[in-house]
Formats: sequence, structure tokens, C-alpha cells
Amino acid sequence: MNTEHPLIPTPAIARHVQDRIATALQDTRVVLLVGPRQAGKTTLARLYANSDRPYFTLDDPATLAAARADPAGFVRGLTRAVIDEVQRAPDLLLAIKESVDKDQAPGRFLLTGSTNLMALPIVADSLAGRLAVVTLLPFAQSEMAGTPGDLLDRLFDGGRLPAVASPVVGDALMERVLKGGYPEALRRTSASRRQAWLEDYVALILDRDVRDIANIDQLDRMPRLLDMLAAHAGQLVNHSSYGAALGLAAPTAQKYVGILERLFLLRLLPPWSHNAFNRLTKTPKLHFLDTGLLAALRGVTAAQLQKDRTPYGPLLENFVVSEVLKLATWSDRRLRISHFRTKDRDEVDLVLEDRHGRVVGIEVKASATVRAQDLRGLRQLQDAVGDKFVHGLVLHDHDRITPFDEKLHAAPVSLLWQAATDSPTILPKLQR
Repeated sequence: MNTEHPLIPTPAIARHVQDRIATALQDTRVVLLVGPRQAGKTTLARLYANSDRPYFTLDDPATLAAARADPAGFVRGLTRAVIDEVQRAPDLLLAIKESVDKDQAPGRFLLTGSTNLMALPIVADSLAGRLAVVTLLPFAQSEMAGTPGDLLDRLFDGGRLPAVASPVVGDALMERVLKGGYPEALRRTSASRRQAWLEDYVALILDRDVRDIANIDQLDRMPRLLDMLAAHAGQLVNHSSYGAALGLAAPTAQKYVGILERLFLLRLLPPWSHNAFNRLTKTPKLHFLDTGLLAALRGVTAAQLQKDRTPYGPLLENFVVSEVLKLATWSDRRLRISHFRTKDRDEVDLVLEDRHGRVVGIEVKASATVRAQDLRGLRQLQDAVGDKFVHGLVLHDHDRITPFDEKLHAAPVSLLWQAATDSPTILPKLQR
């Protein structure tokens, strides 16, 4: 990566969104880098700081106090700047808006935020047309492997699936799922040390970051709610059930879940809809954005999974969902990502739809064997969209690509970060 901007240094593990940031700084007044805490935003943002673009972090108490006390004064005189964790002083955004309206030069401010700031009216309304948003999630497997991570583009371009040169299966795949992608957690060599870091990480977010973005009366319920959501990862959202278990009204539970989503701990995938189907579930599906964090919250270890693989299915599904969401952050395609589920419980875990209505479906199975009936949801999706159906994949714990139809294949999960080759490896077509 970073071939177009050689003067910008590259971090130890190159982030695939880096070129998007550098390009946006060349033509947009304000660039906002958002994502969860400890995903690497500060490391990446510091690459663009220099004597002409000073770096400020609102995690510093003195800097935060100055920004909150006099936002206009803080921004006044800054031609360019990098401002880290800007959600801690939201009034600063109005001062930045006024500044970039007076001086409309591109690349004036690079901001980072650990919450989804697009939910703030000042960002969605006042900075419209002045702002480019880039999302940085924890390390993707393709970033750690040093591969392009271009599977989504290849699928929508109609390219053939790559050969499976070095599939990651069994215990090796499980290890990646359990580790997740937070850089600091990955620096811990033992599972117990990663568990301790992730527990401290959650405590910090729930104690400080929740307070920064919301005024809630029952903050003590948040840890219990997060544990409950972890137990329901991969399932349809049920705010009434969450609220009843915690003594909260359903609207309050929904508000709290929304806060956790804004903090990039969760992602609610909306249901896919189509005129051809009138029996589709209309409920979002709950996923965590990092499976290391999910495994820590559920107390799941490799030793336990080797004795009982039952909890592995939701973990692997969340792993694939999070990897696909990461691939989408640097793809030039604007993709609508949802899930497909009928009232008869036939489903497709991920439905990717581009602006032309073309569809790619991805189903996840933890087993090594994929049967024809495992493609029921994909076939229904294919029938619904007809010629707009580009490809359907069942990603599972296996080392080969198996064709079920011209556009339907079972493939290893590691296809998500597999580098493309010129020699696709496909077995003979199986009968339906």
C-alpha cells in the first residue's frame, strides 16, 4: 500500500485505508478517521503530523480543558492540525466548521474519533460537503498477512476465485478467531494476558467513553448488558428480552445498545428486503466487531472449544462478518451490507449489494463439510435477484474450493485474505 504517497511513512503493519486518508487530505477540508479505541487511529494519524500540521490529543487533560473552555480560541490560528479523540469536545466541531468555511484549503484538519460522530447533528449537517470519513477497524487478517484484501472487488468484477495456496484451517483458524485484531491485545503472547487486556479495555470504554457521548442514568447496567449481548452474538436483536433481563424498558435497552454500536463494539446488520419476498425477517442481526473481544466476554478459550465446538459457530460467523466489514472500509465500492432470513429460517449471513443492485451472498459454516441443503438460503437469494446475483459463497473450515453451481461455491474462510493468483483451483462440479 501507500504507493501513491511515498513521502508518508508506513507503519510496521501497513493499514489498507492509509491511501484513502492521504488522498482525502488532498481534496477535502476535513478528514475524519473513526473507529474503536486501540484500533490504531492514533498511530496512523501521527504519520500525517509534522511542523506544519501539529498533533493534539484530547486524551491529554490540559488540551481537553482548553478545547472545551474556548473551542474557537483553540482552533484560531491553526492552518492545519491533527486532533485526536475529537468526540471528547464536540463543540470543537462547530469551531472547525467556521474555520474551514473561511479558509477552504484541502487537508486542513485530520480528526480522529472513537465514536460514530456521524450521529451528531453538527457533523451530519454542518460539516456536510466539507468532510470525508474513513473508518479504521482493528487489524484485518489481510493487513497482518500483507495481502491486498481485495476479495470483494474481485467478486463484483466477476473474477474467478483464487487458488488456495496456503489455507488456514482447524486449530490455526481457531487461534486467529480467538485473538481478534486489536494491536495491543495481539502484542500479548498468552491467552490469559490478552484476556486481561480486553477486560481492562471494556472497563475503560464503559467508564469513560460512554459518559463522553451519552448521559445515562443506569451506567452500572452496561457491563451486564454487554455480557448479555455477547451471549446473543450472531442472533436476531431482541431489545425487549435484553431489557427484561436487566430491569430496563425496551426503548432504554435499545438506546444502550445504540451507544455500544456508536462506540464500535457492536454492529447491527439490517435485514435485506426485496419485492420478490414477503416472508423476510425484518429484524437486525447482532454482531461484535472483534472476535477476540467477543471470546473474552464469553469466557471462551481454545481448550474449551477443542472439547466442545458448539460455541465456535457464532464466533466464526462474527469473525467473517468483521473481516468483510473491514474489506469494505477500503473498497471503492459503496456496498450496502445486510443479512437475509426468511420466516422459515433459511438465511444468508451477509448480503452485499452495490449501487447497481448487484448482489454477493456469503454464508458461514463452522463445519468442514458443506451439504447441498446448506445453500438453501443462497439459492433463494439467487432466485430473488436473478441476473443481479453475482456470486454466492459458503465460507467454512476447509482447505479447498468446491463448486455447487457456476455462481455458488464453498471455500475456505482464509479466502478472505488470500492473495489472488493466476491459477484457480476448483474441483469438479457437484450435483444439486
